[in-house]
Amino acid sequence: MKRSQLPVLYSDEHLVVVNKPAGLLAIPDRYDANLPSVKSLVREQFESAFTVHRLDKDTSGVMIMALTPEAHKALNEQFEKHIVTKTYLAIVSGIVDRDEIKIDIPIASDTRRKGLMKPSAKGKEAHTIMRVVERFRLATLVECDLITGRQHQIRVHCSAVGHPLLVDPDYGKNKQFLLSTIKRRYNLAKGAEERPVIERLTLHASRVSFDHPVSGERITVTAEPPKDFSAAIQVLRKYAAPYASAFDAEFF
Repeated sequence: MKRSQLPVLYSDEHLVVVNKPAGLLAIPDRYDANLPSVKSLVREQFESAFTVHRLDKDTSGVMIMALTPEAHKALNEQFEKHIVTKTYLAIVSGIVDRDEIKIDIPIASDTRRKGLMKPSAKGKEAHTIMRVVERFRLATLVECDLITGRQHQIRVHCSAVGHPLLVDPDYGKNKQFLLSTIKRRYNLAKGAEERPVIERLTLHASRVSFDHPVSGERITVTAEPPKDFSAAIQVLRKYAAPYASAFDAEFF
């Protein structure tokens, strides 16, 4: 992966915030160190890189990397004290009826599925605030504030309240989102294969706020959703917009 494919949203001599593309590892792979990752690409460009937090490989969006040991320590402390705030955009399955849901469900490792997590009363505390942004007939666009930062927290929490990510083969049902699932009279040329609108987690880290480790200034960095995520929203708006009510049709 070329450096130009790792957009830098903010940088100084202490830290860098990048817009991680979906499909890129956050840290080097334990089995194949030659695979590109955010850490390796930042190190190539800035000659230093310390991991502060991670994003799943198939999640896009804002990710902070420290460039000095001092900044690394200070930012880690902010994460531990919940001074850093992270907001994600997620397209989830089904219609979320409440405008805001505060999810307080402990999370533990899933002993039956290696590398995955599960809700568990014996797990570590985990808090997420979900807010509805836009509703469709079969899905909902939500914002999720990550209060704690457990592995796969948003994915587990969304699934636990009955609204897994629209695309999430581990905690939901779908490996991809196809136009044919929502567009009536969808026709595909004979012999052609339908291309998915999106075929990775419908999750994007859209905003992060933190105190600068040296100046103390509050910094907020945002990242616009990538093309596949935006395309999924546009398709839902066009082909799965909520029906007008009978009241609306009769009187307006």
